[in-house]
Amino acid sequence: MFNAGDEVGLFKRLGFNAVFYGEVLSGNTMPNLMYMTTFENQASRDEHWKAFGEDPQWKKLVSMPEYQHNVSKNVTLFFRPTKYSDI
Repeated sequence: MFNAGDEVGLFKRLGFNAVFYGEVLSGNTMPNLMYMTTFENQASRDEHWKAFGEDPQWKKLVSMPEYQHNVSKNVTLFFRPTKYSDI
């Protein structure tokens, strides 16, 4: 779904400002995808995720039989850059 369904393209089109996308290679939470995106503030982040959830491309992906029950858990963490950060 992430690769073949072009979620990366969807994130890009919706302006998610990706820092990285990654697939977890080991650990007790596999299978697992991880990505970091940046937003100006919490309101912007919330607006972007709302647009993502309502996007026709996303709705089509999650309705496809091969992707049913694909997402079982979402863990969201918020970070603030340090003064010396390039972000």
